[in-house]
Amino acid sequence: MVWPLGNAYHTRDEPAWFVDVYPIEARPTDLMDQMLQTIDQDILGRMLWGATAQEWLLALLIGVTVSAGLIALHRLVTWRFKRFAERTANIVDDILSVVLEKTRLYFLIAVGLYLGIVLRAIPREATLLLGKVVLVLVLLQVIRWGSSVITFYVSRYKERMLETDPGAVTTMQAVGFIGRMLLWIVVGLLALQNFGIEVTALVASLGIGGIAVALAVQNILGDLFASLSIVLDKPFVVGDFLIVDNYMGTVENVGLKTTRIRSLSGEQIVFSNSDLLNSRLRNYKRMYERRVVFGIGVVYQTPARQLARIPGMIREIVEAQEQTRFDRAHFKAFGDFALTFEVVYYVLSPDYTLYMDIQQAINLALYQRFEAEGIVFAYPTQTLYLTAEQALPVQTQPANGQAGTPEA
Repeated sequence: MVWPLGNAYHTRDEPAWFVDVYPIEARPTDLMDQMLQTIDQDILGRMLWGATAQEWLLALLIGVTVSAGLIALHRLVTWRFKRFAERTANIVDDILSVVLEKTRLYFLIAVGLYLGIVLRAIPREATLLLGKVVLVLVLLQVIRWGSSVITFYVSRYKERMLETDPGAVTTMQAVGFIGRMLLWIVVGLLALQNFGIEVTALVASLGIGGIAVALAVQNILGDLFASLSIVLDKPFVVGDFLIVDNYMGTVENVGLKTTRIRSLSGEQIVFSNSDLLNSRLRNYKRMYERRVVFGIGVVYQTPARQLARIPGMIREIVEAQEQTRFDRAHFKAFGDFALTFEVVYYVLSPDYTLYMDIQQAINLALYQRFEAEGIVFAYPTQTLYLTAEQALPVQTQPANGQAGTPEA
């Protein structure tokens, strides 16, 4: 077998140093064509899908080269743009940075391979079919871009408005979900139309079958409409503290089907939206001030003049605390073991920790004041009184049946 080497030839059995090698003349073809000329022309000349194998191989090599360049360029631009976005407060460059980060590898490869097909003499039918496949991948990338932008904007809006307007945050979360759903619908219809499916007839058929689907998923639809009711009516929003039956916690997320609440003990409690709206909710975040009622009891041995002074002492102590408004203090009832007083005041803040700090200060001040005044707090006690009664005389009965004298 003869092997080419420049303009000279040698055989397999002949040593290479006995072959005269002459300079290779300049040729008009590129290096890739020179390499391909060493491969069997029968294989390269075979027709595959309207084009020769050589054309497909060249298109593949061009596509791989372009894809590698796009991947390298994407990584470089993403890294530099992310660093630039971190140094600025503009939201536009942040969105562009998110778009670059969410660009997937399959999208870059698909674009590179399609460019390789277009740049070579590939038949139109094959180009159109492969173009449809590439378009589907591009649409998937568009969905990812759109979802990422919507999620980023909703998260940024939540961070900015959660403290000032939690209701707007809940609404924005619902709008974000609707936006993502519409994006999927529009892109899905475009993909179906790209493959020649009649979209109008499909939508009409879905309308007819929608009734059966609605009956099958009526519970899910009930939760969906309940979530819309929560968004529009706003009985609670993210960040509110709720008590639902025997459960309590802070609202973390209002979703399409469920609402998630973080309990005081740390676990997450999940309620379906319809069940939550059908329950009796107590929203403590909407409380502007807190009404506090508590009672104390003193022993029955307390003199009447001291009993009359106790309401005034309590009033002085409550009014001495900041962010409080005194309402009343009365000698309420005669209890089983104590003379009870009832006290009512308001804490001018819904903060539970502040309420407990104020109540603690009131309790300590009452204890100190009663100790100074000699007033004793009552606690459950029982007093047992014992009295000695005079013994009754005992009558004795003699053996003959006649009564005898009583014995002392």
